[in-house]
Amino acid sequence: MDDHEFAELRQHMIAEIAAKTIFACGQLDKAALASRTLAALDKVPRHEFVPFELQPFAYADTPLPIGFDKTISQPFIVAVMTDLLDLQATDVVLEVGTGLGYQSAVLAELAQQVYSIELISGLAAQAKIRLARQGHRNVEVRVENGWRGWPAHAPFDKIIVTAAPDHIPPALVDQLKPGGKMVLPTGAPDDQRLLVLDKGDDGTTRTREVFGVRFSLMLDTEPG
Repeated sequence: MDDHEFAELRQHMIAEIAAKTIFACGQLDKAALASRTLAALDKVPRHEFVPFELQPFAYADTPLPIGFDKTISQPFIVAVMTDLLDLQATDVVLEVGTGLGYQSAVLAELAQQVYSIELISGLAAQAKIRLARQGHRNVEVRVENGWRGWPAHAPFDKIIVTAAPDHIPPALVDQLKPGGKMVLPTGAPDDQRLLVLDKGDDGTTRTREVFGVRFSLMLDTEPG
């Protein structure tokens, strides 16, 4: 497939995301995602962030395997989570769960700086290569346990978590700026919910549920 064919598929993906947003408007409290969010999805070539043999399927609205028993998230979920963050051009963002870097690249189009943590070194190494190829110099990837966050660069304006803990990690709440926002899935494996956590200027937090999701589990200890 050539770049023109991939561009057409990407347009179909965005149209499908727009349609699904309308159907989810009651849960999202909006009938359309921000134009900036959709523009970022249109700019980032998702096929460059999946294994080569899966590139023809890169723009299908479905998760795809990326190795190590992990997946790249469904485009609709990437779009919704990105939009819920309400990213600003000056934001410094923490991402927990780099994968192969697709969500990182979308964030990089909208924020000033992205610090991304990946527990699996093989995925982190590939993500660095893929992000560099696409010219995303405002993303720094580190192999680390996401439960601990990245204290050296805290506090963060926004935090996004792309694996599901059974409860919200306290370290991530601590590393979120007052006035900041975190989007993450959480809950038991068979009952995960996408949450938005807002941190008030006084440090208090409030959360709201968006809808049910299914993510890989986030470990609170090192694997093995």
